[in-house]
Amino acid sequence: MKRFVSTLIATGTLGSVIGCIALASGQPDDTPGSVLGGKLPCGYRDWRLISVAREEGALDDIRAVLGNDAAIKTYREGKLPFPESSAIARLAWSCDVSEENNKSFGKKQSYVAGHPKNGVQFMVKDSVKYASTGGWGYAQFEDGKSVLDAAMIQKCFECHKACKDHDFVFTRYAP
Repeated sequence: MKRFVSTLIATGTLGSVIGCIALASGQPDDTPGSVLGGKLPCGYRDWRLISVAREEGALDDIRAVLGNDAAIKTYREGKLPFPESSAIARLAWSCDVSEENNKSFGKKQSYVAGHPKNGVQFMVKDSVKYASTGGWGYAQFEDGKSVLDAAMIQKCFECHKACKDHDFVFTRYAP
């Protein structure tokens, strides 16, 4: 019985170590291209931060923009265009007043991320497959399910055309 328990513990420990190594690598379980096939990549929230943004108007949100290793390397080196398999994710939350923080400051000035908004959006570089949209494929997930259709993807590209000189990417790197 002791041998069985020891073997069980050793197996569990080995599995945990392997899982931690996979997560620590910063790579999603899926290839970036699978995002465009409707699969939300495991580990994308562990990608590195590119920048944050506050959007007003109809969007009215706070955003975090994350990049996989290929995208981050390009940002850090400052060399465009982004290489194949670069992936960028956009997460957004409502922009909520922080009453707790404002009590400390003595006036209304603090805002924090509230509930998630507008799902999770991705851009993935594949110059051949997505030549008609500047070499980028677009994806959006709501509750873990892909929701973009061809018309919506074209609409994404129409907005990104304004950033053609920056390889169709809005976000600048905030080191």
